[in-house]
Amino acid sequence: MLLKHTTDKVRERNALTVNPAKTCQPVGAMYAALGVHGCLPHSHGSQGCCSYHRTALTRHYKEPVMASTSSFTEGASVFGGQANLLTAVENIFQIYEPEIVAVHSTCLSETIGDDLGQIVQKAVADGKVPEGKHVIQAATPSYVGSHVTGYANMLEAFVKYFPVKSDEKKRQVNILSGWVEPSDMRELRRISSLMKVKTVLLPDTSDVLDTPMDGTYTMYPKGGTTIAEMVSMGDSMKTLALGEWATDKAARTLDNKCKVPFDMLDLPVGLRATDRFIQALAQAGKVSVPESIAAERGRLVDVITDMHQYLYGKRVAVYGDPDNILPLIEFMVDMDMRPVYIVSGTPGKSFPKKAEALLAERVPEAKFKNGPQADMLLMHQWIKEEPVDLIVGNTYGKYISRDENIPFVRMGFPILDRVGHSYFPTVGYMGGIRILEKFLSAIMDKIDVTSPEESFELTM
Repeated sequence: MLLKHTTDKVRERNALTVNPAKTCQPVGAMYAALGVHGCLPHSHGSQGCCSYHRTALTRHYKEPVMASTSSFTEGASVFGGQANLLTAVENIFQIYEPEIVAVHSTCLSETIGDDLGQIVQKAVADGKVPEGKHVIQAATPSYVGSHVTGYANMLEAFVKYFPVKSDEKKRQVNILSGWVEPSDMRELRRISSLMKVKTVLLPDTSDVLDTPMDGTYTMYPKGGTTIAEMVSMGDSMKTLALGEWATDKAARTLDNKCKVPFDMLDLPVGLRATDRFIQALAQAGKVSVPESIAAERGRLVDVITDMHQYLYGKRVAVYGDPDNILPLIEFMVDMDMRPVYIVSGTPGKSFPKKAEALLAERVPEAKFKNGPQADMLLMHQWIKEEPVDLIVGNTYGKYISRDENIPFVRMGFPILDRVGHSYFPTVGYMGGIRILEKFLSAIMDKIDVTSPEESFELTM
């Protein structure tokens, strides 16, 4: 009901965010840690923080998300959380037996100034970390950045700790994945397999957050990047970093530490971004592109041709993570759609430049913004000014969709009111077909619902 009072008058805001198009850093850190085999994420803060972060992931993936917490009380909040974390590390290894504990900070522990690195060193020195086990840490204060920032910081922490450079180069390619679904990570491995390129994918949440139901509970599922694989990344020929916001720091850290050169690429969402990924993978792995991959590309082009008449000129509002929506709007522009409103709550100076490069010539009327005041209120105000034909983003767009009677496609994180998104990839050529099918279904469903009797058609 409150959305009925949203006005079309956009005023500059400097200190107010309404319905931010993001969530907080620890959620991303927790998701990245779950993509490592035998790893238990640990939230250094209050129980409530950890509960929220686990809940956010569980509601999206519909899977139990395990994590531990330092369980701050008033005393830890005043005097510091070192004693809590030292006790937690000792208990975690004794009771839950993980291979790795991945500690991330929260607003509270960052505000009081806890030094995670020093505390972890003390835990090791005091013998609280068993031989052959590991504790890593990442600073993830919730009051800056977003869940993507937290994901990037945790990914960098893994790369700082595990990869080792030896005297023997391995014929393999590292793939640092941005925040995508478990199905997307599985698709990246499938493409690599088809191209016969040995890869190490970090992180890899497939077979962790989409495990089959077999009647038993496994705290550490079989999926995830293994310690041995992470160690070997220091001897790889090349790193392909997919998504600047999520992987840039990790790629640079690995290059500086182990002299593994990297290519910074977009997530392979849509036709051209997937083309760039396939070419980069072929070049890095010193292989040619197989006919099976070319056939998948041909199918996507065929679907684009079939659907073009229905998608041509459609005005779209898009919001979400920059690594996901930038290649997505490129895909839309390639199909002659018009992504006119783009919002991302994740900060980053390169976002406006990249959006401008994609949209200035083909969609000059487009409005885009990222950072703290790039929120759902701004998106709704733009839509009030001039409506769109389609909204694309996470579950929080359903209110605007309902209020304005606009078709809505759920993509990104979090999706709380539907099931299945984590099982169908949206990366690669086959993922592109999935995206097109979702777009067209949403648009055609509205046509079916709103068509007068004399115009209601059986066939498209």
